[in-house]
Amino acid sequence: MFQVLGKQTASMYTRDGVRLDADIYHPDAAGEFPVLLMRQPYGRAIASTVVYAHPTWYAAHGYIVIIQDVRGRGTSQGEFKLFAHEIADGEDTVNWAASLPGSNGQVGMYGFSYQGMTQLYAAIAKPPALKTICPAMIGYDLYTDWAYEGGAFCLQTNLAWAIQLATETARLQGDKQTYQALFAASRNLPLNNPEILQQLAPESFYHDWVAHPQPDAYWQELSPKTHFQDVDLPMLHIGGWFDTYLRGTLHLYKDMAARASTLQHLIVGPWAHLPWGRKVGEVDFGTQAASPIDEMQIRWFDYFLKGIDTGLLDNNPIYLFDMGTNIWQYIPTINISNQKTYYLSTTGLASIREDAGTLTPNPQPSEHKDVLVHDPWRPVPSVGGHAAIAAGVFERSHIDVRADVLTYTSEPLTADLHLLGDVIVEISCTADQPSYDLCAVLSQVYPDGRVYNLTQGYLHCPDATSHITRKIQLQTTCVRISQGNSLRLSLSAACYPAYAMNSGNGSVPHSDSLLNAKVITLTVTCGGEGSRILLPVR
Repeated sequence: MFQVLGKQTASMYTRDGVRLDADIYHPDAAGEFPVLLMRQPYGRAIASTVVYAHPTWYAAHGYIVIIQDVRGRGTSQGEFKLFAHEIADGEDTVNWAASLPGSNGQVGMYGFSYQGMTQLYAAIAKPPALKTICPAMIGYDLYTDWAYEGGAFCLQTNLAWAIQLATETARLQGDKQTYQALFAASRNLPLNNPEILQQLAPESFYHDWVAHPQPDAYWQELSPKTHFQDVDLPMLHIGGWFDTYLRGTLHLYKDMAARASTLQHLIVGPWAHLPWGRKVGEVDFGTQAASPIDEMQIRWFDYFLKGIDTGLLDNNPIYLFDMGTNIWQYIPTINISNQKTYYLSTTGLASIREDAGTLTPNPQPSEHKDVLVHDPWRPVPSVGGHAAIAAGVFERSHIDVRADVLTYTSEPLTADLHLLGDVIVEISCTADQPSYDLCAVLSQVYPDGRVYNLTQGYLHCPDATSHITRKIQLQTTCVRISQGNSLRLSLSAACYPAYAMNSGNGSVPHSDSLLNAKVITLTVTCGGEGSRILLPVR
């Protein structure tokens, strides 16, 4: 371990003459060192310490660490426009970092969320000095992995993030009135009046995201995936089972693992977006759930930037936290071919009685229907999972007893059930309005009646009057359900405010949506093989 010099501040200029400022942490020793770079929009002093060790810790391991304010943020000059300048600015910054005094010319990048995205954008430019990246919790395809899920707008996380960024913009501009109004909105999200963002932050990306509800050219141009096909760098991919953007982490990992010639490793812990600790929601996963990411990143960077054999090749490339057993496991692949199917069966009262809807291992010959009525005045609230604030595991029996939630419960398991991968729900369903949504939550039910969510998925159905089987992909998971517990599938037509509520007429989310919202009646057909849940079994 090295002593670390005091923090230094340095500036560089982009190709179009914009000054970008950074803090630099340097080992107090002679010689040359590789560089670790983080580029972020929240003020460089924070340095993502909400989930990572402080930059001085990394510098003490023999690295020059650079934490930079992206264009238009912190003290950097220019106009901030979400992701718009990160390819060119990222390339310029990597080249600058590699040429700093004391640098050995080799650069690695790390960071999560926006800081993960800046790594992808920099990698697109392929600067020769960039040798490896460690992107955490990112959107590879910004439409499907970040802004929308199953075609539904991720209202709560998108609005909260937009207000956070807009509040910082107001602070940097010295606009006290706007800052105070946005700060207040950040503490009590204006979910039913998002126009406040139009009034206070007309430049926000949020307005474009709402205005593009389909995966059109806007998203293709903005998404890293569109520009990533020639990128071939070693990558350490980092995610959380309850992170909003796990879809993006896995999307990128699977793409790179399939085509890249370089080493690709994946780590997924039992975490939400932040923090990365042992407790997520109401469940404590124990001391083993504490983040190993800092140590693993040092092993990764030592291998690729210093040429030290840190044993990276000694284990399988995927390192997952198995919820339920609460242990980490190395495995070769996340693609599990074994499936166990449960079929939905009902007496027709699954919205009223817990014992009316069942999950059975064999399809029932008789067909019955459940009717669910969605009232926009009292939508089913979001509780935990990956899309809500707060995310994680929560006791949800108070949600399942609602009459606008259909529940289907299995018999108690006669043996432990280990799941790894994508849970798929297929529902034979129709509605009386032109548009509706479906939320599917898989939970485990304890003998004493407690119900804890495992994973969930959401689907926007704009062609509601067609009686077709809907396919909902739930968030990828890795969990053991103990013998004696039961499985439960809960279906609803809303999960608000995690997702924008469907008005029944397909309009985009705004305050008038409730004024014109329709009561939606859904009919779910059970029996036969039309409605079922497919579980990835280890």
